[in-house]
Amino acid sequence: MPDVIRLVSAADHAVTERLWLMFCHDMSELHGWLPEPDGTFGDARLRTALTDPDWAAYLVVSGDRPAGLALVRGLTGARRVLNSFFVVRGARRKGLGLRAVRQLLAAHPGRWEVAFQDTNPAAARFWCRVATEVAGEAWSEERRPVPHRPDLAPDVWISFTHRPLATAPAPAPAPVVAAEASAVLPRCRAAGLGAPGHRPERAPRCLHWF
Repeated sequence: MPDVIRLVSAADHAVTERLWLMFCHDMSELHGWLPEPDGTFGDARLRTALTDPDWAAYLVVSGDRPAGLALVRGLTGARRVLNSFFVVRGARRKGLGLRAVRQLLAAHPGRWEVAFQDTNPAAARFWCRVATEVAGEAWSEERRPVPHRPDLAPDVWISFTHRPLATAPAPAPAPVVAAEASAVLPRCRAAGLGAPGHRPERAPRCLHWF
């Protein structure tokens, strides 16, 4: 199966910036964002992903056409975070996003965390499916406050570990006690996509659109 992701090169910066604007426009529907006076959206996160060695920026491609982007952080630590993920509308619901995520996980095996918002049900379904495919029932789902934004609803975070196929599976997680279970969202369980455990931890906000 051909690759559907590639690292952003210097020659890709202009394309990546345009995709970022599309991504922010889609997310503005959920968050009420408005463009800057010049018609653009803030791109500090994209600039960081293009310059910081702890980050990586990927293009999602369909043949020779750009079809989305992915920003990953935490490459120098023990935990990778898919900070932003976007597939253009014309490429959605065709399996491209799932293929892209599989290739991202294979490129950076280890512990992963992904966040989405309650107002984005497509992202909820997608990430529950990914976590179950990758980790079976050994993944967690929880709400976390948005740092420095008490006015916003908590984000939903999913945590799982991706291991190369040659690596033996990890032991089953410890049972979730009643007090912890009350903090775990029912969204993915109700969808029949596994029974996650609970692992509380704060991290910066992430945004996704499919």
